[in-house]
Amino acid sequence: MKNLIAITIALPLATTTLACRKSEPPPATPAESAAPATTLPAPVSVSAVALGTAIGPDKRVTAAAESFGAKDTIYSSVETVGTGHARLRARWSFVKGDKTAKVDETTIELDAAGPAVNEFHISKPSGWPKGDYKLEVFLGDAETPAAVRTFKVS
Repeated sequence: MKNLIAITIALPLATTTLACRKSEPPPATPAESAAPATTLPAPVSVSAVALGTAIGPDKRVTAAAESFGAKDTIYSSVETVGTGHARLRARWSFVKGDKTAKVDETTIELDAAGPAVNEFHISKPSGWPKGDYKLEVFLGDAETPAAVRTFKVS
């Protein structure tokens, strides 16, 4: 009889304990368990290069040109996108057939926090020789230019 009483008391307690127990949540799917993707900021890259005879306070060319006079100052605005430290190098060259002669080379160091505009220019008070020229813009230590623009002096 004692066993019957013990079973009679234990059975409802076990049922109550099981009924009150929380169910486990279903396992997470791979998409739910993956950590949120973190995107690294894009490194600096050249997005546009313009040539002209005048430049504004925002360093953008205001009078675009592809042909210049012998005594013109020739401006270039180089637009970049991305973030981080970068080095821009502008190499200006005189071109005759397959030969080139470097006229000028200038380097700018920059710390970009987003889109930026940088300015390069060349001038020659005694006058540029007539002919074909090119501007090559390099990023960092690259040997291949990020952008090339050709122009004439007439």
